[in-house]
Amino acid sequence: MLIRAATTTDIEAISALITHLTQAYIAPTCTDVGAETLVKAMSIEALTRYFAEGYQYYVALNAVAELAGVVGIKDNSHLYHLFVADHAKGEGLSRQLWEHAKVQCLAKGNPGTFTVNSAVNALPVYQHFGFVPLGDIRERGGIRDIPMQLVL
Repeated sequence: MLIRAATTTDIEAISALITHLTQAYIAPTCTDVGAETLVKAMSIEALTRYFAEGYQYYVALNAVAELAGVVGIKDNSHLYHLFVADHAKGEGLSRQLWEHAKVQCLAKGNPGTFTVNSAVNALPVYQHFGFVPLGDIRERGGIRDIPMQLVL
């Protein structure tokens, strides 16, 4: 699996992947309004804005150069997106993407503190990475998540 920095030419494929996975796995834990908000936040337009605002994205490509996963980091410290395609699940790719992004953040000056707003059903994944919940499940605008932090 090749992991590389994403470019603006990857935006359409990233949007397609994360929109599909959001609709399948995260939207059912939200209200209808929250699900709609989340899906809009995965659009090509939204991702174009994230790239312009300096979010760092890394993509994982399989042997035939298909997008298998993506990780996005905001402000060199907030794990904003972490998605792995269904066909690539069970291969440790989410860990590989996270480790790659973490190393990049540390190299760019992050002192070792990271945050994530975990989807309710992703809590075990982030706990496995070492993140700890900062509170209970919260709901904001119909989106249910759990704020978490990792201090190295």
